Amino acid sequence: MTLSTDQRRAYDEQGYILIPGLLSLEEAARYRAEVHALDARQGLTNATWASVAGDTRLAHSHDVQFKSAAFTRLLVDPRLTGVAQAIIGPNVQLHHTKMFIKPPERGSPFPMHQDYPYFPHRDHSMIAVILFFDDAPVEKGCVTAYPGSHKLGPLAAYGSDHHVDPARFPAQGATPIPARAGDALFFHYLLVHGSGVNTASEARTTLLVQLRDPADQQLNQGHASRGQGMMIAGIDPGVQGFRFAWEGAA
Repeated sequence: MTLSTDQRRAYDEQGYILIPGLLSLEEAARYRAEVHALDARQGLTNATWASVAGDTRLAHSHDVQFKSAAFTRLLVDPRLTGVAQAIIGPNVQLHHTKMFIKPPERGSPFPMHQDYPYFPHRDHSMIAVILFFDDAPVEKGCVTAYPGSHKLGPLAAYGSDHHVDPARFPAQGATPIPARAGDALFFHYLLVHGSGVNTASEARTTLLVQLRDPADQQLNQGHASRGQGMMIAGIDPGVQGFRFAWEGAA
């Protein structure tokens, strides 16, 4: 799987592209079950942002490929890596993974933000992929975005959770991007995006994968991940001389 010329043009213009049916409905259902089983094993979590008011909850887990082999296989699925290569280039490196469950009726929203403040990179090669394991209509708190906002470059961040200026980018002014089970949303890490509250009677279940060109340089040490640096397509051209892992980083 890759992007057509029109799809790549749309991505460059809008900062995102929704790929319908990247996974089959059967595959999405299996991954949904894996996410909910992981959530049950690890116990209660809540990743609701500090700037979110009200009684909402957001279940989450990081580095999910270390907790279920199903996600290890998914990371190197050629349907995912093919689209990533069409955006980033032949070499695609993992930065981190996260799973999220917005529970029914009070699933937490994400305020409008860029991913940039959490892990800024010199060349801005970083992209995100959201894989939808069940339907994500507006009432379930679908992703929303300001199309083309990635062209603005890094924006000032507000608060401890680094959201963008709500007066300039109000949540109600963003474009909804509803998705179906099996769809995948690829977007630039400078895109201003967020999501709404899940007010529906069913959970919204997703996997977030952050990817980059291995030649890009992270400008700080934030958001470190156990899986960071894993190549999911191509090679790492910056490999140094060999050292045993227990001898420290090369």
